[in-house]
Amino acid sequence: MPEVRVFNAHRRYRVRKARVEGYVKQVFGTRKALITVVFVDSQRCKSINRTFLRHNYVTDVISFCLETSPILEGEVYVNLDRARAQAREYNVTQTNEIARLVIHGCLHLAGYDDTTTAQRAAMKAAEDKALQQLFTH
Repeated sequence: MPEVRVFNAHRRYRVRKARVEGYVKQVFGTRKALITVVFVDSQRCKSINRTFLRHNYVTDVISFCLETSPILEGEVYVNLDRARAQAREYNVTQTNEIARLVIHGCLHLAGYDDTTTAQRAAMKAAEDKALQQLFTH
């Protein structure tokens, strides 16, 4: 079972730990893992992206796999400013969009990639399946 740590580093918005644990467990099931999810604003997200990935732009989620053995350990940074804007853009709830971003980051930690069209399609299908299971049960 994954251990989930949640840090609300956004100045105005908070996400409940119990909710985030459910999103992470939707991806990892009973797999042993230590997953840290940090909620940030656009400014902090851009800084992380620039410093660690050499990308000078704001993004919605960034994942870092820190360890794969003996257990998977990783960090997922979710930009709550982008999540709120994308929820409006995609006409979904903020809860749904935050869940999608956490799941997307966790899928990267689980080995999914979204570099090619085929990889993006497979990752999107895995996201959609996880979201459907979360929000229809």
